[in-house]
Amino acid sequence: MILFTHPAARAASVAATMLGAIVFASPLFAATPDLFQTAAAKPLAAQEVLAQASSSEPMSAPAPEPVVSESVEVRVKELHKKLHITDAQKTQWDNLAQVMRDNAKAMVDLQKQRSADTKSMTAVEVVKSYASVIEAHEAGMKKFIPAFEALYDSMSDAQKKTADSLFRTRARASAAKETKENK
Repeated sequence: MILFTHPAARAASVAATMLGAIVFASPLFAATPDLFQTAAAKPLAAQEVLAQASSSEPMSAPAPEPVVSESVEVRVKELHKKLHITDAQKTQWDNLAQVMRDNAKAMVDLQKQRSADTKSMTAVEVVKSYASVIEAHEAGMKKFIPAFEALYDSMSDAQKKTADSLFRTRARASAAKETKENK
């Protein structure tokens, strides 16, 4: 275990750990390999937070607005298809899909606010905005987990096996990426 004694290093470590946990537990688990590459290339909030936290340069112009509704709908459809959701699971599925949509909307709204305030933010406000992103991810996961758990509990053994495999694959990919980045 590496001990970080410098406050900035400690904060960056905590932020990276939180973002890693969020990525690990995000709805992207169900994405296809092509979507994994797209998602890995475009986690806007995470990339911006880490890039700005590690850079001493001033903040750049806001990133283009993501097309979140489309990407969330793709993830929802892919997950539905891969898990073979049944009519009996419709209530649990609809709840989970709505949580995914709500979480994505919350992140887009937060990103819009941060982008609008970028040029007038002080350094302290920028750091606080990083905390807001992390808190929004945490709040989203607190909503996602019970909704997913309710769906998972309603699944057949075959569906659970598929879900387990999807999530393990994503976890391995995240761990491998983190290991590569830490070298």
